[in-house]
Amino acid sequence: MSSASSKVLKWASLAFVALGSPSAEVIAFSAPRHRNTPLRGAVGRGNGINGNIGRLWMAGKNGGNDGDNVDPNPGGLNQWSDDDDERSFEDLNFIEQIQEWFGSPEGKEDVKTYTVSLGVALCLRLLIIEPRYIPSLSMYPTFEVGDQLAVEKVTKRIRPFSRKEVVVFNPPETFREIVGNTSGKAKEALIKRIIAIEGDEVEIKMGGKLFVNGVKQDEPFTAEDADYEFGPVVVPTGEVLCLGDNRNHSLDGHIWGFLPTENVIGRAVFVYWPPWRVGTTGMY
Repeated sequence: MSSASSKVLKWASLAFVALGSPSAEVIAFSAPRHRNTPLRGAVGRGNGINGNIGRLWMAGKNGGNDGDNVDPNPGGLNQWSDDDDERSFEDLNFIEQIQEWFGSPEGKEDVKTYTVSLGVALCLRLLIIEPRYIPSLSMYPTFEVGDQLAVEKVTKRIRPFSRKEVVVFNPPETFREIVGNTSGKAKEALIKRIIAIEGDEVEIKMGGKLFVNGVKQDEPFTAEDADYEFGPVVVPTGEVLCLGDNRNHSLDGHIWGFLPTENVIGRAVFVYWPPWRVGTTGMY
């Protein structure tokens, strides 16, 4: 068999597959209808008289009709929609854009992601750890104004408080009476250092030195010695005594008394901002 004959057979077989496959309606979508006249395997082509257009007919080996294939688009042109009401996303107003976004697969996935992230963040903040901001110098030099620190809220339920720990707490009733219940400060959380726990006898004397159960305490974290005397007093059950590290510039337990442990929000564990103050210095 010659090379030319091989090429003819190859192209003929491809034409047969193309015209006889399910995609033939796409390939020959503009062919008009013709009479059922056997053409020995050739595709019939007529002039589309009698008003019937858009069909083609193929004759098989036996000269029979292989069936009419309906042309999906007899005009041979793409029929584009001229729907003037259909607008792009940019043409929608803000409310419509929000509605469109919520209805899209991307919007639904984003909402799911944001909801899960927000839920995890709220659980962390309410139950485990939360950030706090230092607004004053009552705990100087341990904390400076503008420091941001993490407050851990788990161990207060399983471990008793110890001396020298720094805690964040809701102010007791005596503090609110001093500053006034209508004052904004009455509702703000405070941060101080525990210097005595329940059962301890506390006294400040000898030029502002702190004594707990008769033992002078080493306090390298304080700004200066207290210029006042206090005690002796015994810390009641279920309460602690808290003082600020800046002893002479702190509204603390030597003024408003003892702190119920149930008021404690959590322990201060580390400073995370600003970067040059990151660490746990002064927190025991």
